[in-house]
Amino acid sequence: MRRLLFLNGIKAFEAAARSGSFAGAGLELNVTAAAISRMVHLLEQRLGVALFERKANRLAMTPAGRAYQSGLTPIFDALASLTAQVSAPSSVRVLTIGVGPTFAMKWLIPRLLDFRKSEPDIDVRIATGGVAVPFGDDWNCGIKLGEGDWPGLVAEPLFAADLLPVCAPRLAAQLKSPGDLKGPSLLCVAHSPDDWPRWLKAAGIARVTARGPEFQHYGQALQAAADGLGVAMGIRPYIDDDLAAGRLVAPFTLSVPKGMRWYLVYRSLNAGQRDFVAFRRWIIRATAGPAVRKARR
Repeated sequence: MRRLLFLNGIKAFEAAARSGSFAGAGLELNVTAAAISRMVHLLEQRLGVALFERKANRLAMTPAGRAYQSGLTPIFDALASLTAQVSAPSSVRVLTIGVGPTFAMKWLIPRLLDFRKSEPDIDVRIATGGVAVPFGDDWNCGIKLGEGDWPGLVAEPLFAADLLPVCAPRLAAQLKSPGDLKGPSLLCVAHSPDDWPRWLKAAGIARVTARGPEFQHYGQALQAAADGLGVAMGIRPYIDDDLAAGRLVAPFTLSVPKGMRWYLVYRSLNAGQRDFVAFRRWIIRATAGPAVRKARR
């Protein structure tokens, strides 16, 4: 017979461990921080082990607490996913994909019509955020740039992330060699300060430092480049459609690996969900073809 100890206490502990505080757990579970503290204390008494070390301004999990939380969180995630599947109307099929804002605008959204043609019954919802946004509880999958190491997630490689300077055609006509680049015209992306130094080093240009206007996202920098403000460091696959359409031009052929890749990420418990299976099949096919590489020679 299954023996479950004090489910309210287990929920309270898992939420406190994940959020790092009784107050955060209380907000999530709609009770007071004091109530969370009492439930966790009762759970510890029933288990006969301490799960937290209470410190002045923070909670620190004991080894037993870390082991318990690492097993509980996937169970609660699976339960939430199963509940959502069972409770959703049979006629509604929702697939939630977590992506960064530039990836959504520059690659995914322009191709969603193709996915809808193959899977017209799936309602795709896009959750956007920055690089540091954690995998959402309601996401079926996500697309992330990194080294492929996200604890608790399966990561399948999709694209190489190559760096290539791009600009408006009129500006490109003035650039005959990388030595023509000027620091004030090199547009920067705040969260990727190493892009220009990496490319300039590979091009053998030691004296130039990127010190042009700084933007929060690649998409903003690429739009500024298309408007003629300067030269942006493009990253595949963001720039492929703009290069193909002639909105941007690559004045040099040198393409440098960023040192990361794009990955399709998901929880193993989602691997068999029919809508995710359909999306995974589609995106692997969509990313398998050669990238459009119209560089100006």
